[in-house]
Amino acid sequence: MDLQLKGKRALVTGSSSGIGRGAAHVLAREGATVVVHGRDRERTGQVVDDITRKGGRAYAACGDLATEDGASSVVAAVEDATGGIDILVNNIGGNEAAGGGLNGWFNDTPDVWEGVLQQNLVSAVRMIHAFVPAMRDSGWGRVINVSSGGGSAPTPQAAAYCAAKAAIINMTLSLSLELARSGVTVNTVSPGCTRTEMFERTLTMMGDAQGWPADMDMREQKFMDLGIFPCASDSYGRPDDIGALIAFLASPLSAFVNGANYRIDGGQVQAVN
Repeated sequence: MDLQLKGKRALVTGSSSGIGRGAAHVLAREGATVVVHGRDRERTGQVVDDITRKGGRAYAACGDLATEDGASSVVAAVEDATGGIDILVNNIGGNEAAGGGLNGWFNDTPDVWEGVLQQNLVSAVRMIHAFVPAMRDSGWGRVINVSSGGGSAPTPQAAAYCAAKAAIINMTLSLSLELARSGVTVNTVSPGCTRTEMFERTLTMMGDAQGWPADMDMREQKFMDLGIFPCASDSYGRPDDIGALIAFLASPLSAFVNGANYRIDGGQVQAVN
């Protein structure tokens, strides 16, 4: 299927690794020109080089979107590289302000909440303000906001992170209404457990501690058997799995999809809506 992305320009935030990198690769394979974003110049450049080596078109934009200065640097780099964008994938996020762990409700102070919201929610708002008005003026655009299963099935061990991801789902719907009948659609993708580099590091540490077989696929199955992140599929997702859905939502073929939240989690979140 041709997703009709040739000639489209996309910014994927947080695409120097993980799900963002998967999305950047899929969009590039479908013909889009991709701006790869990250905070680490070397890692970001490696993704750009990998895409171009495979025949795609890609540029780098570096900066911390949780800060005004960092966001301004990214916007300037995008404008210099492509003159603007048609597709915005707000993928940047994480739980770094909470130390990257599961701390529990009362160990996440208000300062931690503020940091988590900056990284996951306000960073997306900054990019929306920077790029979406031009999409509306042009009469076409796509915004894909990446939430998580925790946005609709929260855990108290990561309260701030889950609340920020829930806010992204809410923001998506409100922005889709703001942009109604403009040619710009806004949707959310909510991944479940995905085998990113970060998750593989977790498998390495847990597997070594538990004496699991060295094979990473077998370690994944051992982890699934623990039931921490239940899954109705044979394995957890891969970054390219998430990237494929993002690419469809970024395409002209998704014109009648708007304000929706798509769970792509192998059946991890058990709900009927």
